Amino acid sequence: MRTFKLTFVFIVALTVNAFGQQPSPELLSPTNHALVLIDHEGQMAFATSSISITELRNNTAIVAGASKIFKVPTVVTTVAEESFSGPVFPEIEVFYPQATSNYIDRTTMNTWEDVNAHKAITGKGKKKLVLAGLWTSVCIVGPALSAIAEGYDVYVITDASGDVSKEAHEQAVTRMVQAGVKPMTSIQYLLELQRDWSRGETYGPVTDLVKKYGGAYGFGIVYAQKMVKH
Repeated sequence: MRTFKLTFVFIVALTVNAFGQQPSPELLSPTNHALVLIDHEGQMAFATSSISITELRNNTAIVAGASKIFKVPTVVTTVAEESFSGPVFPEIEVFYPQATSNYIDRTTMNTWEDVNAHKAITGKGKKKLVLAGLWTSVCIVGPALSAIAEGYDVYVITDASGDVSKEAHEQAVTRMVQAGVKPMTSIQYLLELQRDWSRGETYGPVTDLVKKYGGAYGFGIVYAQKMVKH
């Protein structure tokens, strides 16, 4: 009888420990979502003032680089690329070259209303969608609210998005959060995918990405590797 009790306690302890290690389903992983990069183009950036263009480009590079490192299904979409908005940021093109990435050009301000874009996004088969782009109040609010209406779980990377004013950006984020969107930042996105520094396959690419585009955080990594030899 005593042996049975001890065995039972051991099994329960293992079970509790196993459940304690389970991450929240709210967290993003490389396989549970699709990324949509919307209208990171010159003409849209010219009027963006809620964030500096340098920060915006670096943050966008972190997001695009993260999705490439972790093989996240990614859709890049543009609006009137050849007639008005111009080419995408070089920071996207370096990870997703236009010649091989099938950018989807639209006339609609709401990506969700474009037949080809909607098909490409929903065709990834992921119920979680992560969005970033220009401008927040139009080109992100539209697909975010539309995707939620169709039952998708939507995240928006706020510092890889921007608008014509700080107020426009912040009010757009507030509106989306009230509708159920989950806001996050570019570094948060990257580290949420890495999750564990023992994952050696992505450790190097992730730290290299941050060293190039991660500002003070990246410089801290350079310092640590040089001075601590770690």
